[in-house]
Order: sequence, then structure tokens, then C-alpha cells
Amino acid sequence: MSKRPERSRDSVTGRFACLLAAALALSACGTFGATGSSKTEVLDGGGFAITESVRVGADVRADFDAALRLLEQKQHAEGIALLVKVTEAAPELTAAHIDLALAYGEVNDLERAEASLERARKLSPRHPVVHNELGIVYRRTGRFEQARKSYERALELHPEFHFARRNLAILCDVYLRDTSCALNHYALYTAAVPDDEAAAIWIADLRNRIGK
Repeated sequence: MSKRPERSRDSVTGRFACLLAAALALSACGTFGATGSSKTEVLDGGGFAITESVRVGADVRADFDAALRLLEQKQHAEGIALLVKVTEAAPELTAAHIDLALAYGEVNDLERAEASLERARKLSPRHPVVHNELGIVYRRTGRFEQARKSYERALELHPEFHFARRNLAILCDVYLRDTSCALNHYALYTAAVPDDEAAAIWIADLRNRIGK
């Protein structure tokens, strides 16, 4: 059986321009106001939203925007270099650390991705996207129980963050073979995001496999 993607977005454009930039038809946007305040908003298909506001200089704002454009164009090395510059100039900007982690993930540098997410977690320990992205890194590096705990932490903090629930359902289904966990979280996810046709197919497939 093929591994199912843990994000409903597939493109780099969806991953960066819209997450805060990232993760999971996670439709999110990062905008900067005239006062120099950086405001990021993450929205998912079920209506979950979280914002972050940090004051940054115009040069940092310009570099952050430019980095995201580079990543949208799959110019990963250039985008990563610029995001590193942003995180050095504005180390308190959680979104930049998350986006840097996502960029490292795109080039399979999971060690640096994890390090960037750990910095983001220190800044914003209750940020659900940080825990969700850490879960993905843990899953990609074969640490399935840690991935489970990370997704569960994201949901403990924000039960309405539906893409973390989707990822947890997939983890339980494909990697942990915990059918009870998978069915429970698939059901909760599809109740909140009923238009996700892929999830409905996965549920039917799981039920067929276990004879229910």
C-alpha cells in the first residue's frame, strides 16, 4: 500500500505562500501592516484560525516576502538562505522559523528542519502548527510514537486544528496500524471537514481492510 501524504496541499506554493506560511490546502496568509507589525494567520478547511503579531523592520519584512516568493518558485537554496537571514535579524518571529523548517523539509534536510521547529517551539510552545510540523518530521524519520505525541499535543492545545487530526489519523492507519485510533480521528476530521473526498475514500478502504 502506498504511503498517504500527510498534507492536503501538494505544491510548494501551497506550502509557503499560504501557510504563514505552510502545511496542510492549509490556506494561510502572512501580511505586514504599515506599522511594521508582522501578522500571520493560519486557516484550515474547517475554519480554524491562529494569528501571530510581531514587530519587524521594513528590511526584514521585505526579505521574508522575497524568501517566500523564492520558495514558491522552487528556488530552495536561495529561499533558505534568505530565511536564515530573517531568523537572524528577527529571531522572535515564529513564522520564519516554521517556514525555514518547511523549506529544509522540501530538500530533505530533516535535521535542520527539526532544529528550526525546536526554536519555534521555544518561542511559541502552544503553537499547534509547530507541533504538527514536528509530528511530520518525526514521522518522516521513523519516530512514529513521537509523531503521535506531537499531533496529540497540537490537538490538546487546539482541538479544532483539523489537519493535525488528519495527520494523526493517517499515522495511526498507515504507520502504527492502530485501526481504532485511525477510525476515531478520521471520523472527527470528516465531521469537521466533510468535503475532503480523499479522507472518505481512506475510511472506506480501512473499513474494508478490517471487515467493517
